[in-house]
Amino acid sequence: MKKITLCWFRRDLRTDDHTALFYALQQEKEVLPLFIFDKNILEHLEEKADARVQFIHRKINELKSFFEQKGSSLLIKYGRPEEVYADLLSEFDIQGVYTNRDYEPYAKERDEKIEAMLKTKNISLLSFKDQVIFEPGEILNGSGEFYKVFTPFSKNWLEKFKQTKIHPLSEPNWKNLVSTQPLPGISLGEMGFQPSPIEIPSAVADQDIIRHYDETRNFPAQKGTTRLGIHLRFGTISVRKLAQVASQLNDTYLNELIWREFYMMILAYNPQVVDKAFKPAYDRIPWRNNVQEYKAWCEGKTGFPIVDAGMRELNATGYMHNRVRMIVASFLTKHLLIDWRWGEAYFAKKLLDFELASNNGGWQWAAGTGTDAQPYFRVFNPDSQTEKFDKDLRYIKKWIPELGTNSYPKPIVDHKFARTRAIETYKKALEQ
Repeated sequence: MKKITLCWFRRDLRTDDHTALFYALQQEKEVLPLFIFDKNILEHLEEKADARVQFIHRKINELKSFFEQKGSSLLIKYGRPEEVYADLLSEFDIQGVYTNRDYEPYAKERDEKIEAMLKTKNISLLSFKDQVIFEPGEILNGSGEFYKVFTPFSKNWLEKFKQTKIHPLSEPNWKNLVSTQPLPGISLGEMGFQPSPIEIPSAVADQDIIRHYDETRNFPAQKGTTRLGIHLRFGTISVRKLAQVASQLNDTYLNELIWREFYMMILAYNPQVVDKAFKPAYDRIPWRNNVQEYKAWCEGKTGFPIVDAGMRELNATGYMHNRVRMIVASFLTKHLLIDWRWGEAYFAKKLLDFELASNNGGWQWAAGTGTDAQPYFRVFNPDSQTEKFDKDLRYIKKWIPELGTNSYPKPIVDHKFARTRAIETYKKALEQ
């Protein structure tokens, strides 16, 4: 039986500045890179032409080609991680498993099971920090507790960032990769998926966009955001390299990276937020949950142009501009009084850059149910948001060509009425 060390790739689909790979290749044992297409995750995806699965599949094949150029390969498996590891233990003499940490509830549970399984064979699972600058537990308040408010968290984060001087890792020692013929791949079809027509933006940190991010980020008609969310989600870009660039060019952009880690920390310490309000009192809100109105929102047919443009952009491209995400989320939860979990689930299904912590945090922020959320009585006015951020209707007209014709629906609710109803409903529920 061949003695090997496994380097298990998950949401870190790159070879540069990859912590687990770097340290696996530092030790003298031969390293075999591994990726598992996880049935536990894939089986829950309704859309079989899922652009995210296609993206991962493409990146895995790129990794495989990279390792093959080094005289090695990538071991690709499709199944449930526990079953895959049971097979691997009978096939190889595994000396250790190196991987990067993941903080989502399912990932933590999966890793605990694999670690326990390996332990019975006296094999270590060595995990590393890689997808964040500071992981949950590193940024705590004076009492040693997690922060519930973003501003003091961000100040502490920035202070630590300046002191730590985060640097990307140097080139790893490729000669310790296991020498092997190319290993078999897995097609999308073998996993029950098919190609998607949706295009994925490249993993290039456009320095000009980052430099002017604070000026351009709120205007959806402009190319003012980096579109790197999916690359951070699947680790095809190094967060250390990105944070380094951001710290030199634009504090507002760096602040977005801090929000990402704030929400990861909130989820890690409060896994209940996956299906409950961070503030328990908000679970008393009697949501209307009108199915027809929800359908109109999903399809971009509410009669509120900025809301509809955002939903149509999401449905067509798998992306929605950040400012518009806040507007559509506020509209669903406040104007229509539809449960934030319905909106969160729709975004989870459609967004290329879907990340559980950020998606949950963003929706709970908009609904007023989350930690450090906007107050319940703040209800975005779609018209004034349009006036501020899409005055010339360039974004809206791109997605709603029928605007101003009889084909475009009338508003499904009156703004003033909806605002009053939302505030009264929240107030009454919270006074109980």
